[in-house]
Amino acid sequence: MKKSILQLLGILTLSATLATGCSTDNNSTDSASSTFVINPNDFKGTISDGEVVLVSGTTYKLSGKIQVNSGATLTIPAGTKIEGTGGTASYIAVAQGGKLNVNGTASNPVVMTSGLAAKKAGDWGGLVICGKAPINRVSGGTSTAQSEVADLTYGGTVANDNSGSIRYLRIEYAGAAFNSEKEFNGASLFGVGSGTTFEYVEAYQGADDGFEFFGGTVNTSNLISFGNEDDQFDWTEGWNGTNTNWYGKISFGKGNRGIEADNFELGFANTPISNPTITNITLVGPGSTAASATYTENQGIKLRRGTKAIFSNVVLSSWATGVDVENDETLSAIGTGLKITGINFLADVTTKTKGKKTAVAPATSGVSADASLIIVSELSTSNGAGNGVNTPSWSTGWSIGL
Repeated sequence: MKKSILQLLGILTLSATLATGCSTDNNSTDSASSTFVINPNDFKGTISDGEVVLVSGTTYKLSGKIQVNSGATLTIPAGTKIEGTGGTASYIAVAQGGKLNVNGTASNPVVMTSGLAAKKAGDWGGLVICGKAPINRVSGGTSTAQSEVADLTYGGTVANDNSGSIRYLRIEYAGAAFNSEKEFNGASLFGVGSGTTFEYVEAYQGADDGFEFFGGTVNTSNLISFGNEDDQFDWTEGWNGTNTNWYGKISFGKGNRGIEADNFELGFANTPISNPTITNITLVGPGSTAASATYTENQGIKLRRGTKAIFSNVVLSSWATGVDVENDETLSAIGTGLKITGINFLADVTTKTKGKKTAVAPATSGVSADASLIIVSELSTSNGAGNGVNTPSWSTGWSIGL
């Protein structure tokens, strides 16, 4: 922590104090408001008060968790690198009431990555943000829960909750696993509110999902999910958000779906119902004939367990199935709360749509299993994230792998 020398010695002039305030000592922050002390070579601990500002151009070795508690702020300037070295013990988590500000730029992003010499998926945890916006683990949207990683409370009734501003961030080689059922994503957003800025973020070559939304109301734009080993994008627990410019691509020999979308697995009709709007999205798969043992699902968009969603300007390429809709509660929303306008299925998508009911017969549910009705219009001119299957122009300078 940087303290005023006037406070410590009481004898220096104002000019000397100002000169000290301009120091870039890597063992300090640029703020005197927090009691948190930084060691860039052993970066870990809990920030409980004030604002901690990292130093641009410095590499911080994330040896354990960094947790930002309520009332505290962690600010990361452009050009900062954080390298995780501790597997599941190494992650960054923002608790309810805490804030994370990532101030990267297109030419100088913030990078959170593996600190190992031979980098690979799952080398460290990832980014976890917990807010106070509604979730639907208990129907009605007033409940809270504990996050499956970081063990922090999330959810509540503050739809416009603000967990900070994240811009131009790249998250690489995340997804460390505790076991087969519990592992980190690149970015896990638990009950994050609409007051949070989340844009120009890439999740690259993680061991689980690239981005997963657990309820909340956060809006996003300009997200890239590339080479993550499960789904590129995933949502559940009643997430509602407005989104534009998503680009997802399976690579590196593993992966399941472009999108896996649920309302809530233990309550298909729980409220608030997952119902995001996504405009301008490209999802590129592994190839429509990719081996099922490697790509276990091979679906561009999987919609199930009662989720709703409105898509427009969509490009799907290299999938065995383009859009798969499952469960009566999901099928019943087709045409109103569940539809895709302006979709471009490239010729390498084997089956455009599939639908699967859970009732034994239409007469018992009154639901059509014709998933093709989700398509409002097909347009060969739809360009998805901006450049069809190719690299979008807005990704230039700050992303990798495309």
